[in-house]
Amino acid sequence: MDAADERSGNDVLAVLEQSVERLVAQLTECRKENELLKSEVSSLQNILRSFKLPGTEGTSPELTVAGDGFSSYEKLQVKQKLALILQKIERELRGEQVRF
Repeated sequence: MDAADERSGNDVLAVLEQSVERLVAQLTECRKENELLKSEVSSLQNILRSFKLPGTEGTSPELTVAGDGFSSYEKLQVKQKLALILQKIERELRGEQVRF
C-alpha cells in the first residue's frame, strides 16, 4: 500500500505543478494585457485633455461650427461620452463590475 500511496501522491503533485504552471502563464498574460490597457487608457486620457472645450470664443456652443463640420456642442458630447468610457475602463481594470 505504501508504493500505491506514494505513486498517488506523486500523481497529485504532478497535477498540482501543471496547474501552477498554467496559472503562472495566465497571470503573465494578464499582466501584459493589463499594461497594454493602461497604456491605451493613458493615451485616451491625453487625447481628452488636449480636446478644446467649446464656448471659448464667446458664442453659443450649439451654433459654433469648427472647420471639420462639427459644432462645439457636438464635440462636447463626444468628449463627455469618451470620458464615461474611460471611467468604465478604469473601473474594469480595478476589478469593479461595469454595466454597459
